[in-house]
Amino acid sequence: MSAILVIDDDVASCRTLQLHFCSQGHEVRLAHDLNAGIEAVGEVPPNLIILDIRMPGKSGLEGLPLLKQHLPDTPVIMVTAFHDMDSTIEAMKGGADDYIHKPIDIDELDAAVARGLMRLESCAGDMSIGAREAARPGPDPMVGQSRAMKEVFKTIGLVAPTLVTVLITGESGTGKELVARAMHHAGPNPKGPFVAVNCAAIVDTLLESDLFGHEKGTFTGAVSRLTGKFALANDGTIFLDEVSELSPAVQAKLLRVIQEKEYVPVGGTQVQVTNARLIAATNVDLLERTAAGAFREDLYYRLQVVTIRVPPLRERKEDLLGLVQSLLARINRDMHRKVTRVAMEVMSAFHAYHWPGNVRELENVLMKAVALCPGDMVTLDLLPEAIRAAGPGHAGTEPPSGELESLGQIEARHVARVLDATGWHRGQACEILGVSRPRLRRLIKQYALAPPPEPGE
Repeated sequence: MSAILVIDDDVASCRTLQLHFCSQGHEVRLAHDLNAGIEAVGEVPPNLIILDIRMPGKSGLEGLPLLKQHLPDTPVIMVTAFHDMDSTIEAMKGGADDYIHKPIDIDELDAAVARGLMRLESCAGDMSIGAREAARPGPDPMVGQSRAMKEVFKTIGLVAPTLVTVLITGESGTGKELVARAMHHAGPNPKGPFVAVNCAAIVDTLLESDLFGHEKGTFTGAVSRLTGKFALANDGTIFLDEVSELSPAVQAKLLRVIQEKEYVPVGGTQVQVTNARLIAATNVDLLERTAAGAFREDLYYRLQVVTIRVPPLRERKEDLLGLVQSLLARINRDMHRKVTRVAMEVMSAFHAYHWPGNVRELENVLMKAVALCPGDMVTLDLLPEAIRAAGPGHAGTEPPSGELESLGQIEARHVARVLDATGWHRGQACEILGVSRPRLRRLIKQYALAPPPEPGE
């Protein structure tokens, strides 16, 4: 089993913990002050340390950095009889893996010890991000070694210099904006502006003026002249994300911009000319929307002169390692952390999971894991239950009937689970799923999902 070091000035408490963990097969050593504990660490490094906060001489909080300096990977569980917020915060900031209050709930302590030892065992087969990856500044490049992504890169290289209109398709969270930015930077004027507009995030009544600008006094609230996004994108690129959400009026105006390279601001009379390159993106089938009468056919054909499909993450699992390395490097820079390792069982779970939220979901999972990580390694216990359950050796990865599910069934089940977990709070559900509100509304309608009835109904 494992070697556990208990550092606590309470002799009776130490003896009780020693008897308890020895009965489970662990080897337990005791130290009754910090200096004795550090000496014990130097003699025989333990697999886990249980450290009291308040002791004569140096406190556990003062000793925590010293212990972490000697054994950075060894889990440390802090225990204290004082229930104050500041000590808890300081302990977790100092690198403690857990924090237990006295009188000790033995089940709670057992669970904390099990989690700590699991993290330690994961260290033997972890994956590290390279020093060059961790230190690289600047914006993140697109990552991918899969055949599907190589095709995307090849198309970008061929099309970027030509300035033709491009339609980027793919599910939410696949990185369509990254493709648009890559085309801009590979184009003839990479130093020009790149202006991104999420067409689903702006209400219809404001989107037209946001894109084309408006004159002062055109409508209530127009207290000054507004320069539109097309004007701002001159000599550069304008990227229209979720272009399927455009209203008929804006579709008509956009068609003229593509055909004639000109437009008139809302409430204006002067024709404005634009040389901005147009790149659009959608996560729905625009041809189906066109057949249903929700999208102009002539605009559809103008947009998709060249179409680039960005594959979902489940179709490019061989890119997971590179994506995790790249995302972790950026998250560490943004959050001022040094979580540079990932347990192999985490990577196994990542490969088994179906990723309905695609790369954006992976980024959110890693961001949460880094925020909660007590050390420098992402371990399985830091992942959401849905991903842990997908990993090898976990039950519940198959549907109850034992039959294989379609991707639609998997997506419907996952969306329903997220909605239930958030109490049908659509904003939170959108954030977890990595989709826009219009996309969530379509998923709810598509799979006929409904919130549970209120009590008494």
